[in-house]
Amino acid sequence: MGHGLPMTLTEKILYAHAIRPPRAGLRAGDIARIRVDWTIASELAWNGMDKTYDALGRPPIHDKERFYLAIDHTVDPVTLIEDPRAQKLTELSRDFARESGITHFYDANETILHTRFYRDLVQPGEVVLGADSHTSSHGGLGAFAIGLGGADIAVAMVLGESWIQVPEAIAVEYRGELAFGLTGKEVILRTLGTLGRNTVAMERSVEYIGDAVKHFTTDMRFTIANMTAEFGGLNGIFEADGQVAAWLAGRRSHNDGPRYFRADADATYRARYPIDLSNLAPQVAKPFSPDNVFPVSEVLGMPLDGCFIGACTTTEEELVLAGLILEQMVADGAAPTTTRNRLVVPGDLSIAARLQEAGLMAAYEKAGFRVAPPGCSMCLGVASEKAGEGEVWLTSQNRNYQNRMGPGSLAWLASGATVAASAPGMKVADPRPWIDRVDRARYDAILGRDPRAPLPEVRAVEPEPASPPEAASEEAVGAPGGDAALVRGRVARFGDHIDTDAIIPGEFCHLTELTALGEKCFHYVAPGFAERVRAGQSVIVAGEAWGSGSSREQAVWALKGAGVTAVIAPSYAFIHKRNLVNEAMPHLVLRDPRFYALAGDGAEIEVDLGAGAVSVGGETFSAERPSRMVQKLNEAGGIVPAIRSHGPQVFERLTG
Repeated sequence: MGHGLPMTLTEKILYAHAIRPPRAGLRAGDIARIRVDWTIASELAWNGMDKTYDALGRPPIHDKERFYLAIDHTVDPVTLIEDPRAQKLTELSRDFARESGITHFYDANETILHTRFYRDLVQPGEVVLGADSHTSSHGGLGAFAIGLGGADIAVAMVLGESWIQVPEAIAVEYRGELAFGLTGKEVILRTLGTLGRNTVAMERSVEYIGDAVKHFTTDMRFTIANMTAEFGGLNGIFEADGQVAAWLAGRRSHNDGPRYFRADADATYRARYPIDLSNLAPQVAKPFSPDNVFPVSEVLGMPLDGCFIGACTTTEEELVLAGLILEQMVADGAAPTTTRNRLVVPGDLSIAARLQEAGLMAAYEKAGFRVAPPGCSMCLGVASEKAGEGEVWLTSQNRNYQNRMGPGSLAWLASGATVAASAPGMKVADPRPWIDRVDRARYDAILGRDPRAPLPEVRAVEPEPASPPEAASEEAVGAPGGDAALVRGRVARFGDHIDTDAIIPGEFCHLTELTALGEKCFHYVAPGFAERVRAGQSVIVAGEAWGSGSSREQAVWALKGAGVTAVIAPSYAFIHKRNLVNEAMPHLVLRDPRFYALAGDGAEIEVDLGAGAVSVGGETFSAERPSRMVQKLNEAGGIVPAIRSHGPQVFERLTG
């Protein structure tokens, strides 16, 4: 061990990318300036990123081989023909791809953002920053991968570096043998149901360990890491092992630079959480939270209005397994009820081709499914495929928030296998009787796997920082920086777990003008919010995990456009909090329960942003002090003004 401090897997990857880190290593709470291997985005994110890129003067990007852009969020064949919003977003991305000459550009309906990147490009030990919360997916191959807002990604795309406050870590330890046919979706739903959304994982690195993990395929790891975003984690990560090495060996390129880091045995974790998988049954998550989880047995026979198999979290192995189940059901005489509300969307054209070659696409169609090209589709509910108001859909996507699949929709989460078994009769069914009949040799052959082949051995390595380390310097912490003016108004009160879908629904994320976004702020969950703000309710007081969910920076723009002057909450989702910093939107962390007892909806409130003092009901409370880095960005007016002031040396100046 060349460093002094014992480090987690996440800390080792960050140390390997750190520019002038402390000599002894990194620990939770350190501010690290890091080199970035990849930046990735979709057309929906690029819409906001282009605004930042324009503000920066459209400089050359750091490495055109290392920015990955896929058009997937808002597009399907119908929207591409009929929807001016989708057309505009698509053309904006195409124009940038031509302008920049980037290597990895994928046009509409070729792939889902994370699917192609995971399968073809990311390698263990890399740092990946993406303008999408499900960038966490790539921790499945042992990368440090996090979602951030578009401004952060545009800056990293241009500079090739970023900064991060090293997160605390928890370890989730999987034990027991998982039955065949139970995929990563069952595992992460059980994890969410056991530990809770936005609780123990909130803003932390989640390292998935345990004896059971060595049997997890790379597809399973993808799904678990993907839904770490729903768990509340900053990132989810597995140690890359022989399973990963075997996957890389099958690639034609991007397989020559893996770094197999290992957490130190005495690394510091906030806590360790064992999860026993021995008797795991298929799981479902009821609306409106992905941790509202129950065994499928509790809802057998529930009528369904729709069935969807797709979205980034649904891997190739889930699509194959679901297809094999449907093939058996049709062969056994299952006659699908008549409805258009069965849809399958493979995540990549290569996966669709494999399903077609294996005859499984025909099985889907015979079972009454419509087949659509790759895209986020119903998971986001912003293109032409949407669930109707009051419709109950069983879906293999990752989020079941209010209105996620369309206004008034009711999304129940499950694995692709459970959705398939439920689809012909449009009633929730247990897939295990069908899984037990799956020809495993055929399943492996379709996926190109040989379970008898020995896995490659991998050699663990120790990290060396990206530039020479220096003596540790203390992180100076003062009073909250930024605008020292007093903010006075009345409270607009919100509860726990208010997600960015609620703040600004996905269908309005094509907007970039602040006032227009402000008028759509809380469009469904608090109609007329902008009017309330104009009438004086300008200070948001919220519960735990404010701003969880999607990484969309439009959520902050919508708050600003509506006229919100400050946000106060006991905890924030990492990405949203970072977006608040980048946009210099005043926000305070205040945990005192007495404050929340006094700060009811409509209460008079005064916020001293310079001192971090909040007065309500005749009492004054002190907020937590932000890091020096956050103070400096607030003082600069946000990330873009900071770059205008300091140029390419911005992070060197701000962390110096």
